[in-house]
Amino acid sequence: MVYFQLNRLGFDCGLDKKNCDKYPDFCMECVKNQLEKLGLDLSQNIKITLIDSEEKRLRMSQELIWQKFLDVLNLKHIVLLAIGSGLSIVSYPISGAGVNIELLTGFIQANISFSETSNVSNGSLNHQNNYQFYEFQYENFNILLKNGQFIRTCLVLDHKASESLKTLVTEFISDYENRYRDNIENYIKTGKLGFGRTIDFIIDTFNIKLVFPMVLTHTFLPGTLEKIKKNPIQKAIIDFANEFLASKSVFFINNLLNKVQKIVNIDSNVILYEIYQLLEQNVIIPTTIETAEDRVKNFQEIRATRIANNELISTIIANEDAINELKERAKELNVEEAQKLMNQFIRKAETAERSSVYKEAQREYEKALYLATGFDLEQDIGRISFMVLELDKRIKELELEYVLGAGEKAEKKKDYINAINYYKQGLKILEDVENLNGNESRIRKLEKKISNLQKHL
Repeated sequence: MVYFQLNRLGFDCGLDKKNCDKYPDFCMECVKNQLEKLGLDLSQNIKITLIDSEEKRLRMSQELIWQKFLDVLNLKHIVLLAIGSGLSIVSYPISGAGVNIELLTGFIQANISFSETSNVSNGSLNHQNNYQFYEFQYENFNILLKNGQFIRTCLVLDHKASESLKTLVTEFISDYENRYRDNIENYIKTGKLGFGRTIDFIIDTFNIKLVFPMVLTHTFLPGTLEKIKKNPIQKAIIDFANEFLASKSVFFINNLLNKVQKIVNIDSNVILYEIYQLLEQNVIIPTTIETAEDRVKNFQEIRATRIANNELISTIIANEDAINELKERAKELNVEEAQKLMNQFIRKAETAERSSVYKEAQREYEKALYLATGFDLEQDIGRISFMVLELDKRIKELELEYVLGAGEKAEKKKDYINAINYYKQGLKILEDVENLNGNESRIRKLEKKISNLQKHL
C-alpha cells in the first residue's frame, strides 16, 4: 500500500448553508465525518478552514496562482547538492542568469562548513540561518538553501524568497527524497548520477512551466471553444496570443499578461487565473526551450528562403490563371498598391478559413504571400507565412482525423488490409508534420497498432 498526504485541497460539502441546521457551529465535525467516509486518515493534526462564499474561494485561488507565478519569476537556477560530498547532482537553469555552478557549489560548501563549525557571525557574507534555511548573497543573487536528510536544495533567486516559496522547498525536499530514495542510495554507494528523469518532477513542483515558451492548441475538446467564447477574459487571452503567434513562433505568459492587462484594465491576478485555467485545459501549451528554439529557427529559415526565392508555399495555385494574372499585374503595381491588394487577399482567406473552405483560404494566402515576398514586405512575409503554416497544419490534422477514423471503421469490420493502409497514411502525415501536438507518442501507438494488425494477415 502507498500512503499519500494531501494539502491545499478544497472540499465542497454539497449543502446550501441556508438549508443546513448544522451551519456554522458543527461544520468542522460534519466535514471530518464526510472525509472519513471517503477513507481519509484524520488521525493526524488537520486544519480545516471554512470559506463562506464562492467569491472568496475564487479570490483565494487567484492569489495562490499569482504567488506561484511571482515565485517562479524570482527563480533563476535550481541546484540539488549531495549532503555528504557537496557535489551537484542536479543543475537546472531557468533563465540565462549565467551562474557558474562549480564556483557557487564551492562557495556554498565553504560557507555551510564555516557556519556549522563557528559561532562567529560573518557579516561580510550577509549569511543567516533562518528556521533551518540558509540565506545569503552571492554576486548579484539571493541564495536560499535548505538541508534534507540526503540532499541540499539551493535556489538562485533575484530577490529574497517568499514564505510560500520556503514552504514549497520544505515540501519538495521531503517528496523528492521519498520519491527518489533508490536513486539517492545508488549515488551514495556508487557515485553514479541518475537524476536526469527527476527534472520533470522539479518542473512540476516549482511550476516552472509558467515561464516556458507557449503555443496554442489546434484541437479543442467538445464544448471548450464555446466556453472560451462565453468568457470575455479568456477570449481576449486567446485573441492576443494569436496576435503574438502571427509574428513569432511562441509567446510567454508574462508578455501575454501585460498585453491583456493594458487593454482590459483588470487586476493581473484575475487575468493570470484565467490563463492558468487555459493551461489546465491544454488550450495553452508549454514547450521546452529547445523546442521553442527549433520553432524559431525553422520559422526564420522558411521565411528567409521565401524572401530569397519569392516562391509559393505549395504548388496548389502554381499553374492557375489567377496566379499568372497576378504575376503580370504585379509588374505595374507600386508598394502601396501591392499592400492594399495583399490585404484584400488576406481578408478573403480569413473569411474562407472561418467557413472551413480551407483550399480557397490557402489560395488567397498564397496570393498575399506572393505579393509580400515580391515587394520585400518583411513583416507581412512573416505574418502571412505563419498563417499559411498554421492553415496547412489544420488541413493535415483534418486529413489525419479522416484516415484514422476510416482505419478504425475498417478494423472493426476486420478489413485488416484497408485498416493498415489507412493507418499507414496517418503514420506518413504524422512523420511529415513534426509539430502536430504529441506526434511522437502517436507515431509509436500507430506503429504498434499496424504491427498488431499485420499478425492477422
